[in-house]
Amino acid sequence: MNTIVLFISGPEIVVIMLIVVMVFGADKIPEIARGLGKGMRQIKDATNDIKQEIKDSSENVGVDTKSITKDINKEISSVKEDIDDLTGPVKRRF
Repeated sequence: MNTIVLFISGPEIVVIMLIVVMVFGADKIPEIARGLGKGMRQIKDATNDIKQEIKDSSENVGVDTKSITKDINKEISSVKEDIDDLTGPVKRRF
């Protein structure tokens, strides 16, 4: 499962949770969480359906997805190496 990192630390999450409790009230939080969970599940299911449809279509046409994926990963690795070469010893530190 892929996750998105939002660069939110522990104290920031606590502040956000306090604001949510103050705005919606403690009794509404389970309903909101259920609604968000259902929405995320629907998005995940729709994404999986689209992926499966693309995979089925490519197999029907005779496209070799493994070789295409390998080529794309090779290009991505190449770009990452180029970026690392450009940045060199200079790295951001937060």
